[in-house]
Amino acid sequence: MYIKNLKIKNFRLIENLDIELNKNINVFIGNNAQGKTSILESIYLLALTKSFRNVENEELITKQQEFTRINAIVKSDNKTKKMGIILDKNNKTLKLNGKEIKKVSSYISTINVIMFSPDDLDIVKKSPGIRRTLLNIELCQLFPSYVKILNEYNKLLKMRNEYIKKKYEAINRDYLNILTDKLLDRAIVIMDYREKFIANINNHIDNTFYKIMKEKGLQVSYEPNLISKDKEVLTKFFYDNFFNEINKKSTLFGPHRDDFSFILNEDDLKTYGSQGQQRVAILAFKLAEINLFMETKKSYPIVLLDDIFSELDIEKRNNLLKFIKSKIQFIITTTDINNISKKILDKSDVFKVKNGIVTR
Repeated sequence: MYIKNLKIKNFRLIENLDIELNKNINVFIGNNAQGKTSILESIYLLALTKSFRNVENEELITKQQEFTRINAIVKSDNKTKKMGIILDKNNKTLKLNGKEIKKVSSYISTINVIMFSPDDLDIVKKSPGIRRTLLNIELCQLFPSYVKILNEYNKLLKMRNEYIKKKYEAINRDYLNILTDKLLDRAIVIMDYREKFIANINNHIDNTFYKIMKEKGLQVSYEPNLISKDKEVLTKFFYDNFFNEINKKSTLFGPHRDDFSFILNEDDLKTYGSQGQQRVAILAFKLAEINLFMETKKSYPIVLLDDIFSELDIEKRNNLLKFIKSKIQFIITTTDINNISKKILDKSDVFKVKNGIVTR
């Protein structure tokens, strides 16, 4: 899978861009705040319908403009697909081969991307919500059915939370039990998806971590919030916690409170790992995903590398570069051409980015 042509209109610093991309390696060079990351962000938005940053639509639109539009011609398995997304301040329009797509689940896995950025360190160091978001993004790309079940779960969760905020006397236990029953059906499926995904990551992550860091013993530990995947056990658990949830006016248990940890030789990297170990753990996690996409979808994802070479020493940088394969499209940004080996550059299409203008 690769992007053959990318067109950007009014996206952050990029007012107009129409470029043909190399099916293997593309390098965008420029100083900070010139528009390099905007190119990667536009591709991410095209693939997943939202930015990797937590921002409103209007922040993505070039100042003093009313909309942004991203289009791409995508090649996969000798098939050509035309993708498009249009955002204004209030609306989002998705298009596939010229037809408007109403359901995100029918669109979101058309193009698969894996994004690496300096901010990835937050995945290890910060709140569980960031790690859950990562799980959901990758599972939505791998399995369109996950999008549907996650949306259903979130709608039921919102309904249940609103209902248990009522005064105790106004709560109908039978109705609440129906909501709980439906919520648990989806919760069990979500947990199963996440458990299998983490297990598959663990088949690859330690070997990948070793190739970059020269240390062994990395695993990811899935930490489900619910005590079981047995419906009967969970139903009783929620029944027993009825008054606890009513007092807190919130659904206290479920996949919306899941977490996972990076464990290196029995030590949690969040607490005991160096920043270098934490950064490479995230790299290994995402590189392991490349194999999962190939195993699951029979196609490699597009890999977006946002100035991550500057965060690594020379040895780790060179070890990472060994993962650049001819069958995968890499789109790389850097402020310094010396961060990338001549061997890689010789096989690349190289672009300069300055003030939102891209030149080959």
